[in-house]
Amino acid sequence: MSDFSEELIRPTTEDEQGEPCVRSGSGMCFPWLQKHIESIASGGKQEKDFAQTTSACLNFIQEALLKHQWQRAAEYMHSYLQVLEDTDSNKRQGAPEIVWRLGSEILYYHPKSSVETFNTFADRMKNIGITNYLKISLQHALYLLHHGLLEDANRILTQAETWRYGEKSSSQEVLVNLIQAYKGLLQYYSWYKKKMELSKLDKDDYAYNTASQNMLNHSWKTSINLCTLIQIPGVWDPFVKSYIEMLEFYGDQDGAREVLNNYAYDEKFPSNPNAHVYLYNFLKREKAPREKLISVLKILYQIVPSHKLMLEFHRLLRKSDKEEHHKLGLEVLFGILDFAGCTKNITAWKYLAKYLKQTLMGSHLAWVQEEWNSRKSWWPSFHFSYFWAKSNWKDDKTLACEKALVAGLLLGKGTCFVFFLSSHSF
Repeated sequence: MSDFSEELIRPTTEDEQGEPCVRSGSGMCFPWLQKHIESIASGGKQEKDFAQTTSACLNFIQEALLKHQWQRAAEYMHSYLQVLEDTDSNKRQGAPEIVWRLGSEILYYHPKSSVETFNTFADRMKNIGITNYLKISLQHALYLLHHGLLEDANRILTQAETWRYGEKSSSQEVLVNLIQAYKGLLQYYSWYKKKMELSKLDKDDYAYNTASQNMLNHSWKTSINLCTLIQIPGVWDPFVKSYIEMLEFYGDQDGAREVLNNYAYDEKFPSNPNAHVYLYNFLKREKAPREKLISVLKILYQIVPSHKLMLEFHRLLRKSDKEEHHKLGLEVLFGILDFAGCTKNITAWKYLAKYLKQTLMGSHLAWVQEEWNSRKSWWPSFHFSYFWAKSNWKDDKTLACEKALVAGLLLGKGTCFVFFLSSHSF
């Protein structure tokens, strides 16, 4: 038994025997817990009500978790286990999931915990919280994956995959699909390793054909597990990426395109920026027409105007023959620099300085005014203040010069000179 488990069943010491205490089912005695419980009594009288006791204990566990007091939380947990015997059927029914969530959190972070301790706890909770079997199995497998125990995780997922209890509900079906998908990810990992091994072999070598056949077997199993899940509305990024990589490897470009189009554009799926990123990268690998790439990034721009691909979007718009794209290119640059996380993006400032000059020289003053009118009340203090002049010049002189140029174009040449002098005065 681990040190952690031994601590949980620590016997009462002689010093504690003379004090009133709360005892757990295993005979543990916690005198300090008794004091806490007595503190909830009214009029100096101890409250013996079962619900009051478990409620107080739960509050103490939560407090200990918030303070990362893992040993104290574990001791409270021993007393809280009595909630599994609550006379209230509704509370008793929900108790196993609460015990599992609290207990797994404690065991995950407790310095004396071990994989063996976690495995024992998970197995017991699966039997107690029978309706939570699938959830517990999935979290158990993820815990084992975190510790690099891939074979053990695969065994847990395989057991859960075939488990059934009562009539099959929709929520149970989703969990089964999710479990199968995680099993698919493990199979993808094995496939990927074989792919790396294959890349090192000579195609004329006999070993190449054997390795190639093994890869094909793995891909078939993985495809079945992943394909089912990604057809269900949701955010399935790691599963989609793995599936697409396999489809592309075997030359199924049409299949990959269909999956990515559904993932990005199907209205049943939640809005997901990554779905459009994956589609764009796929189309880029396929050397799709510029118009198609622009149409994908335009939707991404509407969702995340500050995405790192927006500079690439600007370049595509700049190369387009359409005037509306040139106008949008200016809007995209302003949109990027609206965000605090992009204020020091020197590439964006260089692009804006250059594009502002081109736009003004092209007799499109109205485009600049349209973008500037909604920003002139806050951009000067947000980007061109005395503080930023000092900070930018100290950290990156090239950035300071580019911002000074943009300030001059937007606010006037005098402003550019003042901004430049302010930065030099330090």
